[in-house]
Amino acid sequence: MSSAEYPNDPDSLLDLEEDVQEDLGEEVQKTNTELEKLRRQLEDIEKQKVKLEELKRRQDELEIGRAEMTDKLTRSLVVVHRETEEAQKRLETLNAIHNSFTQHLRFIEGVNPKLWGASELPKELSKALSAVEEARSDFSKAQPKISIEEPAESLSGGAYDAEYGYAEDRGFSYWLMNGIAFTLPLSVLGLLALMVWVLTLLSAN
Repeated sequence: MSSAEYPNDPDSLLDLEEDVQEDLGEEVQKTNTELEKLRRQLEDIEKQKVKLEELKRRQDELEIGRAEMTDKLTRSLVVVHRETEEAQKRLETLNAIHNSFTQHLRFIEGVNPKLWGASELPKELSKALSAVEEARSDFSKAQPKISIEEPAESLSGGAYDAEYGYAEDRGFSYWLMNGIAFTLPLSVLGLLALMVWVLTLLSAN
């Protein structure tokens, strides 16, 4: 075996060790670089995962909200439609009552027995009394339709009920008193007309 294959020169052995160390250093540097690159990629993947999870959560929230509000709005629309129809019918009824009361009031306020002559007094008196009776009838029929129930809290006040009559039990006496109060001016008017007629007949004789 020759000395060329195994150099005995110490300097040559030192150079060989330095080359080996440089190669290992480069490999270590490359490995660290790759590790750093992988670490950054892993961080990016984790961030992407968090974003996707948040999007999935919001998407699920949207689906639940859509289902909930679709059901609630659908049910509510049915109720609103029914209430609208009932309100429209009540409005039509109230308009009819308003027109009827207005016509009765105009006619009754226009009655003036002083303008009636002796010959036309019986006819006009009968006509006026008939109008008053018709107004009374329409008024009685309309009362259940225009009466609005008071809230429970307003019905609980004793002083308020006593003053304005908003008692829970409104019997026959209540409506009788209201009817008398409503028709009293008309009754007085009819009585005055009768007296005028009688006085006219007496003066004619």
